[in-house]
Amino acid sequence: MPRRIDLEQKALQLIIGNACQGILQSELWRKLGGSSREGSRTAIKLEGKGLIRREKELCNGRWTFRLYPKRLPASLDSITDCPCLMCPESPRCDSSSAISPQNCEKLTEWLLFLASNESSESGDS
Repeated sequence: MPRRIDLEQKALQLIIGNACQGILQSELWRKLGGSSREGSRTAIKLEGKGLIRREKELCNGRWTFRLYPKRLPASLDSITDCPCLMCPESPRCDSSSAISPQNCEKLTEWLLFLASNESSESGDS
């Protein structure tokens, strides 16, 4: 039998891998080769740690939970458009100099663009 922490880590990785559509708790335990009791306890622990959320769902006439990660790991895609990556002033950019992130127009525009996309995706426009 795998250690509890190993089981939690594997479960969390499977939940993160199915982030958009979530994964049924019953399906998760089949994939992990565990019992439903073991699976339920692990899901409750992950939820208690603030790592996942559980939403009750009726599936094939039985109640189960669909599991979603609360946070997704950062990816390189999140910064590929950052103007700092290709900025010719980057070597001289420092918070204590005239060229700094605090007064960079390009960086400010990019951050505002990201913020507006974030709010429109979450419906807070």
